[in-house]
Amino acid sequence: MTIPELQRLLAGGESQTVEFKTWIHTKSPRERVQLAVKELVAFANAQGGTLFFGVEDDGKVTGCTHYDCQALIEAIYDRTLPPLFTDYEILHHPDGDILAIHVSSDGTTYATTDGRCFKRLGKNSKPFYPSEMSHLYSIRQTPDFSSRIIVESSLEDIDSSQIAALKEKIRVRVPESTLPDTDDIPFLKDLELIRQEAGKFRLTVAGLLFVGKETSLQQLLPQAEVIYLHYSKSNPDEYDARMDMKLPILTILDRISHRIQMENRITNVQIGLFRLEIEDFPLRVVQEALLNALAHRDYQSLSSIYVRHYPDRIVIESPGGLPEGVTLQNIITHASTPRNKLIAETLQRLKYVQRTGQGVDIIYRDSLSYGKPYPEYHISADEVALTLYSKMESPAFVHFIVSEQEAMQQTFPLADLMTLRYLKDHPKQRISKIAYNIKNSVETAQKSCNRLRKEGLIELSGKSYILSAKSWDAMKDSMQYTRDKSISYIKSREMISDYLASHRWITNSQIQELCGFTKQQARVLLDKMRAERILLLEGKGRASHYILNPARKNSKKTQ
Repeated sequence: MTIPELQRLLAGGESQTVEFKTWIHTKSPRERVQLAVKELVAFANAQGGTLFFGVEDDGKVTGCTHYDCQALIEAIYDRTLPPLFTDYEILHHPDGDILAIHVSSDGTTYATTDGRCFKRLGKNSKPFYPSEMSHLYSIRQTPDFSSRIIVESSLEDIDSSQIAALKEKIRVRVPESTLPDTDDIPFLKDLELIRQEAGKFRLTVAGLLFVGKETSLQQLLPQAEVIYLHYSKSNPDEYDARMDMKLPILTILDRISHRIQMENRITNVQIGLFRLEIEDFPLRVVQEALLNALAHRDYQSLSSIYVRHYPDRIVIESPGGLPEGVTLQNIITHASTPRNKLIAETLQRLKYVQRTGQGVDIIYRDSLSYGKPYPEYHISADEVALTLYSKMESPAFVHFIVSEQEAMQQTFPLADLMTLRYLKDHPKQRISKIAYNIKNSVETAQKSCNRLRKEGLIELSGKSYILSAKSWDAMKDSMQYTRDKSISYIKSREMISDYLASHRWITNSQIQELCGFTKQQARVLLDKMRAERILLLEGKGRASHYILNPARKNSKKTQ
């Protein structure tokens, strides 16, 4: 972790995965171990995280002294059950050394050797009680809750109009399918929405959620509820309309989609000879987000899904944390099995989703393609909240993306799209920073940058990437490109001048090392500095090197 990255983290304060602890104000090494054990056990039982020793609660760095990192992580190992493996790094901050201790989550439940168990909840570590553990154990032992048979159910709980609606949707979405032509019972059996047990047909949880009567849903699965709340611009604190829905999944989807579409405004973006219409809340994004909530929610929780509709944003809150192994950093790329696999597979067969994965990439892709802010996920131990924003931040970026995709006759991979958007908003970034912010590996980020360089959309400036003149021009902001390049040149020129203040000469290879340039970039820089009479060339071939122009030295002395 670099110091700038650390500064940003400190400014962000404590969170679900970050905890600050003082070092200088603890009484003894034993107290430090006790503090570390509690927080790291809590992190390990949630999403993992990092404990920063040497930082006060308000983010002020007070540092660590006389520390023995190996002894500390061994003490943590000895005082946890099962023994907890941790990693550490020492961060040399100007105000003192910070000891960062990292722990990951592997699905195991950890406790202290004296029998205490904790779990991270937001910014705090809370007791982790046996009742919660048994619920978690139940989820892990039955990973697909939606495939469970509801023993109290019967064919009387089925709404025949919902079967007809499902068949019609398949006819429209999958014209080649013969499934809608089968009788109702074989149709439901094929989709695994009903199963035979002891000679009688029973509904699965997924079956009740797709074709169940409203009264049956209320009796057999009352927690399967979605509550829609609408807020006006004049009063964003109190809702002015509400829908409480204990209904089949696709009925809920249709009703909420219709409600949002009623208020969707359209922004027109002119691209060449045609006009692109962009909604406040693109329907595909909203539906994908809502279907994710319905497919991934914890149906053993008594909480409801909430859809909060504000003029500038939609917030979807779903019971249950992220599926095991999924974090905010890998949420786009992680290939996980849905918490409710049968629900996800049914949606896939109905062509409502492309696959049984999370589909988060669709939410990101469409949001960024339409110039919207990044979707925001907020995670706690028992809830996932997703915020989608209506504002189109950059019509120029939309114009640029659509135009380039038309020219290439293909769409950008999501990693490329995110890289372009990130470099637009944060010019001049190194590959490690790009990888982190596009939520992907360094290898994937490097491949993305290589593709974009080949297309002439980005370029290297030293060891950092910037958008190219072609990209800025397409977004009608060539001034930004000029500014990026000139800043890079000024900094490099100053570095070389400072070097020559204490050295007689400098070579091309030394400039490459000093500025992080390629050989060609160093050559361009040297040619420019020679043209400005800042440097003079001495020698030839391998013996060639550069010195400061004596006339320039003398002019500085007389100033």
